[in-house]
Amino acid sequence: MKKNVSKWMAALLVAVCTLTVLPAQAQLKFGVKGGLNITSLSLSKDIVNSDNRTGFFIGPMAEFTLPIVGLGVDAAVLYSQSRAQMNNGNDAIADNLKSLEVPINLKWTFGLGSLASGFIAAGPQFGWNVGNSSFVKDAIQLKNNFTTFNVGVGAKFLRHFQAGVNYNFSLGKVGQIIDDENLLKIKRKTWQISVAYLF
Repeated sequence: MKKNVSKWMAALLVAVCTLTVLPAQAQLKFGVKGGLNITSLSLSKDIVNSDNRTGFFIGPMAEFTLPIVGLGVDAAVLYSQSRAQMNNGNDAIADNLKSLEVPINLKWTFGLGSLASGFIAAGPQFGWNVGNSSFVKDAIQLKNNFTTFNVGVGAKFLRHFQAGVNYNFSLGKVGQIIDDENLLKIKRKTWQISVAYLF
């Protein structure tokens, strides 16, 4: 009986010590993130073509990591500008889409430690339109807010630098086209190449 009590006490002591050590070793870092957008728009009905167009994003970010297991969360507040274009025969519709976007990603880091490591990240991204609410004389209307989803991979270097490739896709429509015959939903797909510096 005494041995069982001793085992339970030892296990409880280990658990308490682990819970005490984990928050102490957890890392919270702040930094700046920026990069390149490569965006295409898709419609609910295939009546126009959409070309890939480049833009940029930049803003502050934060990253919280538990080093023992490599799990963490990163979040950012990004000003994003995407160049969008749709083609209908010889007619081209183009404009800059400007938004404020907040990605919140679950992140798993693995690899060689502080010198170099890789990561996989995924999570939702919440966006607010801060530029044009419509273009081409109100034929295309953009939503004031929208939700997309991120899936990405990348690498960390020398404790401070990060580089990644991310695919972002719409969970719902980001806008709509109104004409006499159709109400067409617009969705956005974006490849992102990013770099970040964490202090």
